[in-house]
Amino acid sequence: MRALCRYWAEEIGPLTDPPAHGGDARDAFHVVCPSPPGYGFSDKPAGRGWDVERIAAAWIESMARLGYERYGAQGHDWGTGITASIGRQDPGHVAGIHLTPPLAPPDPATFGDLTDAERAAIADLERAGGQEDGYSLEQSTRPQTIGYGLVDSPAPLCAWIVEKFRSWTDCDGHPENVLTRDEIIDNLMFYWLPGTGASAARLYWESFERIRRVFTDEVTDTVTVPAGCSVFPKENPRPSRRWAARRFTDVRHWGEPDRGGHFAAMEQPGLFVEEVRAFFRLVR
Repeated sequence: MRALCRYWAEEIGPLTDPPAHGGDARDAFHVVCPSPPGYGFSDKPAGRGWDVERIAAAWIESMARLGYERYGAQGHDWGTGITASIGRQDPGHVAGIHLTPPLAPPDPATFGDLTDAERAAIADLERAGGQEDGYSLEQSTRPQTIGYGLVDSPAPLCAWIVEKFRSWTDCDGHPENVLTRDEIIDNLMFYWLPGTGASAARLYWESFERIRRVFTDEVTDTVTVPAGCSVFPKENPRPSRRWAARRFTDVRHWGEPDRGGHFAAMEQPGLFVEEVRAFFRLVR
């Protein structure tokens, strides 16, 4: 069993060598950690067209060239869309996909019978649309404009990213409640040292319209490979299982940990690792 995963080093040890971290050797993975074009260690695209579908196809090809005939994929943030596309494009080799969270819109058919959690999820989506989405509108329409500032000075880069740590982590308004300063600075340096502020922003220009259509229920691209879904309490969006099941037709694991936000793998690495293990035990 192999895992395709894009997360931080705190998870690599427990996933690759469980006994060294108090786990079961049967949960061990090979871990392949690609970064999307324009991010981190990857080169910057020289032309248009690097959307989530093309990135997924490149990662599928990478896994084939590495010799993996069967593998699992795990994704969060942009990785969620990429991972779903991997499941659609390569079902013959993908044992399953794990998503934090699954991208799926509220189901209008449930609006007359919403749970309290579903009402809260819809309210948070509406709040985000009015108060939180300025960054995505800028990057999806004029990525170069903000991009020049992000590669010119560490001050705007720090403000641009750390604001999201404050807003999106389960931290009570103080990122250092869940992340160390070194972890925050390490994250910033993945953008600052290779100068990827602008190239990373362009992925929004390439793909954000498709993601937007998912949340307006205009996309009906179902994913049929086995899926595991983990929805952390301070994440947004937080689809319910019945909403997610409309798009992901074979949900094998549904987890709702009691702590964590959008950056759950950084905030709560132990809970994240347990969610990944719990799903992939079902499809090994």
